[in-house]
Amino acid sequence: MHCPECGFVNAEGANYCQKCGSYLGDVTEGDTTVTYQLDETGELKPVDLEPVVAEGAALVIRSGGGRSGESFAISGERMTIGRSPEAEVFLDDVTVSRNHALLVRRRDGLYIDDLGSLNGTYVNRRRIESHKLVDGDELQIGKYKLTYLEK
Repeated sequence: MHCPECGFVNAEGANYCQKCGSYLGDVTEGDTTVTYQLDETGELKPVDLEPVVAEGAALVIRSGGGRSGESFAISGERMTIGRSPEAEVFLDDVTVSRNHALLVRRRDGLYIDDLGSLNGTYVNRRRIESHKLVDGDELQIGKYKLTYLEK
């Protein structure tokens, strides 16, 4: 059983992750991704992903850092992912390198390239150096799990 927070493989039937201590009891296959925004009152307001994806592609945080549901519209030719506050996809955790990965548009599609990060970049549970993204790919960057969605 994979931990939803850090991705560590735990023994079947475990209630808590041996690596990060996250609760594993309510992990189910086929969970859907929900996106939300904070409204003016500080309440969580669900966001329909259709308009986000209609503009192109998006990354949605599935788990990690208490930020489940946040989305990042992918625009332009390049987008940086990392712990640096200047990154377009800012993931503030020590498990993420300052300049962790790069989304880059090439002739045949959108790719994610690892930038020599310490903990690596994973797509569909495999460590990658460079990978062409397809709709539904699951990325793991540090303790964050993100889903790539495209129109």
